[in-house]
Parts: sequence; C-alpha cells; structure tokens
Amino acid sequence: MIDIGSNSGRVIVVRLTGVGHLEILSDARVPLRLMHDVDTFGSLSTASEQRTLAALHDFIAVAAGSGARRTIALATAAVREASNSAEFVGRLRRRTGLDIRVIDGDEEARLAFSGAVNGLPIENGVLLDVGGGSLEMARFRNRRAVQSWTLPLGSLRVTDRFLGSDPPKSSEINALQEHVTQTLRSSGAAGLRDDESLVGTGGTIRNLAKMHRATVVYPIPRLHGYTLARKGIRDLVAKIVSRPLSRRSTLPGLSSDRADTICGGALVVQAAFEALGASELVVSGQGLREGVAYEEFAHTMPTTAAVRRASLAAIASRFTSWDGERARRRTRLALELWDAMRPGAEGEIREALEHAATILDVGRTVDYYRRWEHAAEIVVSADLHGFSHRSIALIAGLIVRAGNRRPSLEPYSALVEARERRSVSRAAVLLALADEVERRIPKGKPVSVQSQTGRGGVILAVPVPHDWEPVEIAGRFQRVFGRELLIQPTNGSNIREPLSLR
Repeated sequence: MIDIGSNSGRVIVVRLTGVGHLEILSDARVPLRLMHDVDTFGSLSTASEQRTLAALHDFIAVAAGSGARRTIALATAAVREASNSAEFVGRLRRRTGLDIRVIDGDEEARLAFSGAVNGLPIENGVLLDVGGGSLEMARFRNRRAVQSWTLPLGSLRVTDRFLGSDPPKSSEINALQEHVTQTLRSSGAAGLRDDESLVGTGGTIRNLAKMHRATVVYPIPRLHGYTLARKGIRDLVAKIVSRPLSRRSTLPGLSSDRADTICGGALVVQAAFEALGASELVVSGQGLREGVAYEEFAHTMPTTAAVRRASLAAIASRFTSWDGERARRRTRLALELWDAMRPGAEGEIREALEHAATILDVGRTVDYYRRWEHAAEIVVSADLHGFSHRSIALIAGLIVRAGNRRPSLEPYSALVEARERRSVSRAAVLLALADEVERRIPKGKPVSVQSQTGRGGVILAVPVPHDWEPVEIAGRFQRVFGRELLIQPTNGSNIREPLSLR
C-alpha cells in the first residue's frame, strides 16, 4: 500500500493472517512536502514530481523485496487540490506502471478511521487525523463511522499560512488556534459525548506521543494505544512553540524532518482537543494505509474481542514452543481457580489472567529457565491489537509475578495502581498453579479443578495421578490468600471425600 501524502510518501507491505491479524512485513517513508507547492503556486512543480517519482520507485522496490503480490497506490489532499493533478498523476502512472488513485476527503477520513480504530478497544468516539494538507475527522458509533469531515487544517498548510516567525509569536499562535476553532465550529462537528473517546492518528500526532513518552517512565515501548492527557498536550505544545527551530529539532522523540512543521501541527491538535472537549487522546499506530488493507480483506469492522483473539493467536503462532491445546487447558484451569477463589472480583484482572495463561508459552522459545520474564517482554513489545496499554501492563505484570515469588511491579506502576497489586499477586499465584497442574497431565486428558473451602484452608482436587505437594506455590498461596492450600489428586475422577483442614 503506497500513500502519496501532502507531507510524506509512505509504503507498507502487509499480510493478513489466517485468523485475521494484520502483520506489517516492511515499510518506508520519504518527505515530499507537496502541500508547499499547492499553497504557494496552486500546482505541483517539476521538482515535486521528481521527488515523488524517486520515492515511488523506491517503494516499488520495497514491495517487491517483501514479496508483495499486489500494490495499491493512493494520493491525498495535495494531489487532489493541485490544478495540474491529472497531468501530475498521469505522468507518474506512465513512468511507474502504478494505478494511482486520487481519493476525496470523505474516503480519506473513512480509510483513516478503518485503520486507526480497528486495533483499539474503543467503541464510540471521534477520530482525528492531522496530515500535511488536511485534517480528517470521523465520528463513530459501535465501531462504525457515522459522519466524516475533511478540513484544510494540515500541519504544512497552517504553518505556511500563520507561523512566519521563529519561534512563533503569540499573535501568530492565537490567530492559528482561533482559525482552527472557527473552522471546526463552522463544520458542525459537535463535541465529544460522555461515552465517546478521542482517537488520534497521523505523523503529527504520533510524533507528539513520542515526544511526550520521552519525558516519562513508561513500560510499553510502542505508540499504538498510548494516551495523551489534556495537561500533557498543553505542556508539550508550550515547550514546542517556545523554541526556535535550531533548539526544537533536538527535542527527544521528534522526527528531524518534522521540526519545521510540528508547531503548526501541534497547535491544530491542541485547538481540536479543546474544541471537542476531550480529556485525553488515544494514539493509534495505524491509519489510512492499514485502513486500505482492512477494507480490501474484510467488509466490516470486527469486534474488539475478535481483534484480541486474532492478535493473540497471530503472536503465539510465531513461537515454536506455543501449543494451542496446552494454552487452552492452562487457561481453563486458571479461570476455574480464579472463579473459585475470587468470585465476581475484578473483571479486568480476570481477563488479564485469561490472556496471560493463553500466551505464556511463547517465553519458552527464548529460554525455558527465564520463560516468565521473556513472555512478559514479548507481551509488551509485540503488535498486540485490541488491548489498551493498561491491559498489556496487567498481563505482563501478572506473568512476571507468576514466575517469581517477589518481583517488583514497579516497572508497570504508570499503568497498574498500588491498590490493585494484591489482586495481581493473587492472580499470578493462580496462573503459576494452573501451569504446574497442566504440565503434569498427559495430552488429550480432560482438565478441571474442584475446590472446597474450610476454616483457614482450601482443598483443590486436581487431575494428577499421584500425591503431589507444590510446597513453594502453597507457601505463596498462603501469603496472598491467607489460607492453607492442600492438593488432592483425583486421577480424573471427582473428589472421593472431603479432607479435614489442619
């Protein structure tokens, strides 16, 4: 998928797995700055055409080198607004052989929505995509786009029009933000409702997220799902616009080729943030290009639950040590234990336990003896879709805690609150116990646990064929639950008779 954008040209090579997960195989990006020509002359220059042509040849090579069997090429705001658009595109087609399609603003907004929201656990909201030439917005309900806007508020465009000083003057900043506010008001785009979230995509927003993340201690390395709060946006924008270009370009997280346009883009984001009444913005690592791929392969937006299942299955399948049957058995045991010990308790932690039990064995491929730590590292680093960063931190923290009696959850403190750590510790013990039980049962045999609770203790009947005393886990169990743990083997049958608890 090739995107001839107003600021940059990009290519991604993707593959849709058998379970419906979009896997990125390769990508490339080249600055084009086409909107400068359109705003200055109304048409695209020969120099811009040569830059675009060189980029397209490189993108074709990237696609071929990755084994792409089909190439889709789209052009957006700058090309569609240029007075010589048809001639520009025609020459590119003849010299590259690509069937380049110029899309309108509504389609651009729809594709950006399809790509950005697909991999996020968000049902209702507004998508914000700040490009070089235009701002695309889409309101969605139940993961379906219901309204869209395309507005002339791209980062290159507003920078050229409003920000002539370095650094920008207060009067220039105020004029730009007033223009954004008035444009949004005239468009009829209403503020966020109580059940709606603001989702952001595009290079400007992702750069802001990278810059903000560079200022905090944070456990998740990827941007997809990162959250920017209102105060964080305000502080970051104030820092950006107060610096001249020479100092701005050294800010951590900022791409060097965006240093001259980030002021304009950041001010657009802040003004839109305020106009929509958002308290936070969830960043998507996907956008228009992924949206094209999703719409090529599927006609409807999947549910968040389906996205999660597909993503977990796709990640797990990359590791030779992962076994689907073992994962399902461990998961069943872990959830039975949780329901027996903590009925009706924190649903979010129960769900994290389910996912942790499913993905756990990926760590064995790296190193059996450090499988817990490696599994947690894979969880926080992999391209898991459909999960919030908080969910990922809960899963990873739970896995690490399960593999070590007293590990610190401090690395995840930005996302896991102190009051939740006791529940995470309890879930971790149950995961460790489920794993120990599962690996003692031959393949193909049914797995289930039964529990009886007495004064001060718990009896678990587990389908192991011999007397088994998990001393270390029993000690951990007593510490976190305050109860003694006794194991009774069932040989696959029911509990024969209750045991007394000492």
